[in-house]
Amino acid sequence: MFAMILAAAAFAPPPAPAEQAAPQAAASEESEKAEAAAPEMPAAVRAMVDAALASGNEGEIATVAKYARRAAPEHAPEIDRMVGEYRAAKARAAREAVLNAGLFDRWSGRGDIGGFRSTGSSDTLGISAGLALQREGIRWNHKIRLRGDYQESNGIKTREALLASYEPSYKVSDRMSVYGLGQYERDPFLGFYSRYSLSSGIGYRAINEGPFLVDLNVGPAFRTTRFVTGDNDNTLAGRGSVAVKWTLSPRLRFSHETNAYLESSNSTVAATSALDAKIVGALSARLSYNVQFESHPPAGRDNLDTLSRASLVYDF
Repeated sequence: MFAMILAAAAFAPPPAPAEQAAPQAAASEESEKAEAAAPEMPAAVRAMVDAALASGNEGEIATVAKYARRAAPEHAPEIDRMVGEYRAAKARAAREAVLNAGLFDRWSGRGDIGGFRSTGSSDTLGISAGLALQREGIRWNHKIRLRGDYQESNGIKTREALLASYEPSYKVSDRMSVYGLGQYERDPFLGFYSRYSLSSGIGYRAINEGPFLVDLNVGPAFRTTRFVTGDNDNTLAGRGSVAVKWTLSPRLRFSHETNAYLESSNSTVAATSALDAKIVGALSARLSYNVQFESHPPAGRDNLDTLSRASLVYDF
């Protein structure tokens, strides 16, 4: 239920940041005095800085401002003021865009699809598809994930797995958050027709070093499962997850995610590792490997399931 409560409050605008008028006014006054004491900035230097600001490219702005200060050191305070005003206006515009965004605005995501078909001594068909959506706000983030795998051989179904989840989270600080999670699964070949999970807890960004990110989640959960044997199971569990994202280069990205539910009757651990290589534009090729472990599956079912995928990924 916590996920539903989070979703209901998710789009309430966050409180405005505290004002720091006095220090800013003092800094502005000092900057204006320095500028008044210096002669007018050379037209060529001003034009160079204005052009960099108009480009909107932070790398170009930083480089041009650096060399403009060297070319006209007596105008460094004015150059800093121009860059500062530009960045402050940009931040205000970004904040306003988030606050005024509608329910269906500012979503991004990626979709992937892969499959295979073989004929001859065996007739095999397999398809795998997934969709991941994310909406980032000033405080609230929302994640939706859908995944489906299907395979049949000689007309006999050999795999049927579905997963759908919704995860809202509220950012408490740059590293800490509170999350809720609602999830549905179906996998008869792992021993259950349906499994619903509700969880809430604390999220923490353990590593935030440029291209390398590690996120941790931990909290209690409730799961209800309908097994293929006809039995039903309602249990409390502990849930933990680890998500790793590593941008190896502008064209190569590695990701890994492990989710674990620990309970007395049947614990679950699911892990997926993936390597994405950009082909062109928003299109990438992906190789992934998934492992799912069930500690006490129904009789006659394996407790370990693995799946290798090759797919195309489109970012939007």
